[in-house]
Amino acid sequence: MTDTNVQPKVVVFSTPTCSYCNMAKSYFREKGVKFTDIDVSRDQAAARDMVRRSGQMGVPVIDIGGRIIVGFNRPQINSLLGIK
Repeated sequence: MTDTNVQPKVVVFSTPTCSYCNMAKSYFREKGVKFTDIDVSRDQAAARDMVRRSGQMGVPVIDIGGRIIVGFNRPQINSLLGIK
């Protein structure tokens, strides 16, 4: 993680049937990254919030400290979290 070891807030907007969502969440668990998982298939307000933040309807949308990643983009996730 970063030099100060303070992890930015990580939010994963996902659905239970999304394989890339599940890969992203597994990756965060494997790397010891704490995250909040929001199931947009059950929470319409969260789904609207996700679209407002990302401009995308697809999942996963990952918010790392206010920076939006659409899809499971491991290099970008690693860069934002300072993971090797």
